[in-house]
Order: sequence, then C-alpha cells, then structure tokens
Amino acid sequence: MSTPEELRYTEEHEWVATREGGSVRVGITEYAQDQLGDVVFVDLPEVGRQVTAGDSFGEVESTKSVSELFAPLAGEVVAVNDAVADSPELINSDPYGEGWLIEIKLDDGASVDSLLDAEAYQKLTSG
Repeated sequence: MSTPEELRYTEEHEWVATREGGSVRVGITEYAQDQLGDVVFVDLPEVGRQVTAGDSFGEVESTKSVSELFAPLAGEVVAVNDAVADSPELINSDPYGEGWLIEIKLDDGASVDSLLDAEAYQKLTSG
C-alpha cells in the first residue's frame, strides 16, 4: 500500500496535504479505499461550511458499505472536488491525486502537526 511521506494521516484513514495559503486538501487513503471496495457514491459538504475536527462532513458509499467522512481538522470548506461527485471511482483509481475530496482553510495552521506522519500511519494499518 502506498503511504506518501509528504502527507499527514488520521486514524479514520484520511490523508491531509498542506496547500499554500493556510488550507489543506483532504482525501481517503489507499488503505481505506481498498477496504471499502468499489466506491459508487460520495456525499460532500457545501463550500463555505464550517467543520470541526472529528465531525462528520459527508459519506462515501461503496458496493460493500456506507462510511462517514470525518473532518481531520477545524476550518471552512473552501473547495469540493466535483469530479469525485460525478465519478466516485476516482477514489479507487487515484486516492492521493484526482480522488481528493475537499479543501479546508484551517482555523489553526499548526493543527496539522497533531496528525499522524506516514510512519505512524503505516504502523496503524499494519497491525
């Protein structure tokens, strides 16, 4: 399984990529999409919604189950990946690229440091 070193991770199997201007891009990990199976539907929030770390911001539905998506950090949703809403299979084919879900402008930029690094995430998923 791929676990890019430059990303941060949550115990809920989401990844976070730091972007310019104090925002982050969020998606689900390769491990998560593998566990879900074929993704067939994604429910994402509206741009402008405030999210709190740990709160549900949407759902991902696969042929196996429906799973909630949890905000990894607090802030305002500033972008939603409409391509994933139209083609949810992007989450399976490119979870760290075209399969991203939302971008959040963080309330606290330093909060990214509270997330798991790649090594800690690999330990979580290997055992």
